[in-house]
Amino acid sequence: MIRTRDLTMHYGGLKALQGLNLDIEPGEFFAFLGANAAGKTTTIKLITGLLRPTAGDAWLCGHHVQEEPLLARRQLGFVPDVAVFYDKLTALEFMEFIADLFELDETRAKRLTGDLFEQFSLRPYAREQIEHLSHGTRQRLAIAAALLHDPKVIIIDEPMVGLDPVHVRVVKEELKARSRAGVTVFMSTHLLNIAEELADRIAIIQAGKLISLGTMSDLRAEHGAQKLEKIFLEMMSGPGGAAADSRR
Repeated sequence: MIRTRDLTMHYGGLKALQGLNLDIEPGEFFAFLGANAAGKTTTIKLITGLLRPTAGDAWLCGHHVQEEPLLARRQLGFVPDVAVFYDKLTALEFMEFIADLFELDETRAKRLTGDLFEQFSLRPYAREQIEHLSHGTRQRLAIAAALLHDPKVIIIDEPMVGLDPVHVRVVKEELKARSRAGVTVFMSTHLLNIAEELADRIAIIQAGKLISLGTMSDLRAEHGAQKLEKIFLEMMSGPGGAAADSRR
């Protein structure tokens, strides 16, 4: 569902991403980890088509992201780390806008919007302008909007930012349920306990290079530690780790 080959991004002399190769299968819950400036956001922008790579290729559901951008994006539900809205729209108007973008049947779109508003506790805010919503409410709206067209791939960057514990649980359960139903979930997060709890496989990137990839069992066997936090911190404290890396 997500495939990259030698995916590379340079900003001038800065090598933000260097030859990334990934094969992420349908229904896989994939966690993408790294310290600040490791290359996570650059990777997401390349996979979603927001950036054109210096070299290499990416595919979503078999569609080349650069050569077939519209076909690729129709399969994608994307929640960036900072969601962008038309702030003068109400929450309901924004969902109608998303439904129009994906050419959803009006009756079906209304039903799905109602279900998502109920699930993410958005009904009280349906007719509120987005500019008046709290950060957590805006985050829930961004997630609901990304799920509206039943995407085959969900790419989500720091999904739990701004959410209270109740809605953290709701988002975790929904993402895991979608994964079990065959949707590919690609999640970037700094919350290592969330990654350890949810992910089928975990990738760790450092200074633009993939340095570890596997299940939690694989990582435990390789590093001799039980908790992902300990594994991650030990990897980041090595030569060239986070403490030594200041790139964006």
